[in-house]
Amino acid sequence: MRTDAIIPFNPIGIIHSPFHELADMPIQPTSDLSASGTIETFPEFVSGLKDLDGFSHIILLYHFHQAAPPSLVVTPFLDSQPRGIFATRAPTRPNAIGLSVVKLSKIEGNILYIDHLDILDGTPLLDIKPYILEFDHRPEARTGWLEQAVGKVKRTTSDNRFK
Repeated sequence: MRTDAIIPFNPIGIIHSPFHELADMPIQPTSDLSASGTIETFPEFVSGLKDLDGFSHIILLYHFHQAAPPSLVVTPFLDSQPRGIFATRAPTRPNAIGLSVVKLSKIEGNILYIDHLDILDGTPLLDIKPYILEFDHRPEARTGWLEQAVGKVKRTTSDNRFK
């Protein structure tokens, strides 16, 4: 059953990074080119950060605010063949929501200091979830078409194909 309801999302903060242009950014947080940055959490959400400092890694859900319009078939960074959008992490999704697992270094008031960042500066943050090894790690996971690209993510950068 399809619903045409509008689902509103309100940012809970802004992600600050050294990446000001889409070209030449790391394409995943595990890249050798990922960087440190901060998250500025809006004041009304600060109490929600309680106890988050006990986690070494967090999952960030954010809005791809600079992405091109949605496309159901894309040529991803680590491949030369067109793939279905849901078999990629490309930003031109029907709902432009991104996901990154980053390292949480510290929290000072409403500022989170993070490492292994692969996100454009000024990106609206939608949610934060703790990374929990027992919940999130799947050693038996298969990676589909990406099995042919193992190891390439460390040195691959983005370009403007999704702008």
